[in-house]
This record gives sequence, C-alpha cells and structure tokens, in this order.
Amino acid sequence: MLNGAIIMSNITEAVAEAKKLAKDRKFTETVELAINLKNIDLKKPENRIKLEIPLPHSPSKKVKIAVIAEGDLALRSKEIADLVINKDDLERYATDKKAAKDLGKTYDFFIAQADLMPTVGKILGPVLGVSGKMPQVVPPTGADLEPIIGRLQNVCKMRLRQNPVFFAKIGTKDMTNEDISENIESVLKAVEEKLEKGRDNIRSIYVKTTMGPPVKIEI
Repeated sequence: MLNGAIIMSNITEAVAEAKKLAKDRKFTETVELAINLKNIDLKKPENRIKLEIPLPHSPSKKVKIAVIAEGDLALRSKEIADLVINKDDLERYATDKKAAKDLGKTYDFFIAQADLMPTVGKILGPVLGVSGKMPQVVPPTGADLEPIIGRLQNVCKMRLRQNPVFFAKIGTKDMTNEDISENIESVLKAVEEKLEKGRDNIRSIYVKTTMGPPVKIEI
C-alpha cells in the first residue's frame, strides 16, 4: 500500500515543481497525470480497466454534459445541462457522421433517457463507445439530474487500451498545489485498489502541465 503521509508530501513537491517549470501561457494549462504500469497483460479483457473516480476538487473549470431526453426530462435538463438532444436530433446525427464525431469530442459526459438508449446505441454508439463516453442511463420519469451532474463535474475518467499507462486530467494550473495533490492522491488510491498486485503493478508516476515537462512523483 502507498504510505499516505510520505506519498502526499512527494505529490505536493512534484506538483509545485511541475507548475514552476511551466512557462506562462495565454491560457490556463491543464495539469495531467501519467501512471505507468508493469506486469500487466493487456491481452486479457479483465486488464482493460476503465475507471470513473470521484475527486475532492473539480479537475476543470467546466465539464460539458449533454443530456439525451424527451418530454419533461428534456425540459428540466435545459436548465442544468450544456446541451439537450431529443429523438429528432438523434436522427439527424445518423446522417451526419462528422457532427456525431464532433459531439463526442466536445462533451465530456452524456446522460440518456432509458427508452432512448436503443436509438442512442445505434446512432452514437460507434462514436461514444470508442471514446469511453457511453451515456449514464436514467429513467424517463422521476430522475433527479442535479446530483448526477454535480457528481460528474468532479469525476476523473481513465482507461487502459493498447499501452500499460493511465492518463488523467486532474486539475488546472491555477488550482492550489494542495487541491491538485488531493486529486492525485484519490486517483492513485483508486488505481491501486483496481490493480491485481496493487502498488507492485505501478512502475512510475509523472505529473505535468499541458505544455510543461514531466516531473516524477517518488513513491
């Protein structure tokens, strides 16, 4: 297991160094984490791990969320979601593949009304499935989206594909070192719990800003 006190100190030092090495930019850089793994056979389906990790601090200024719904749920969603897609909109994406791809790139999370999922799967499944953004499903009536959207604002998504490395956006450069470090700590705990050999499956960990050099976190 990771030694909490020691690791947190090392994380904070690495975050501070990564921010120090990053040049001033005309935009707010993202802070990124890379967890390199070892002794992981990615040919085994059980090792193609997907994680949605709740973080103590929102990892970005704005997470974009689209809701796919009809009727009352669609009306209520307009007040809290970034985009509401109805069934007619879905049909238009079926004939416009570029728009469907752009949709998948633009929005971080999708929520879909349960009875629309067959249509969602048919039309948007090829795009959202590849990017790991298949919608969270909610019932057509009685669903309270506010807590769901609130939770998604603080979620970090990661997945293993062809290479044994997890990449994650865990903050922005203007966040405090402490908040970024607490997010990293949450990610490391979740990853360690998911790996078969825990800490022994982790080769190295690096933190960096979008355009800055990587800094190793000593563990």
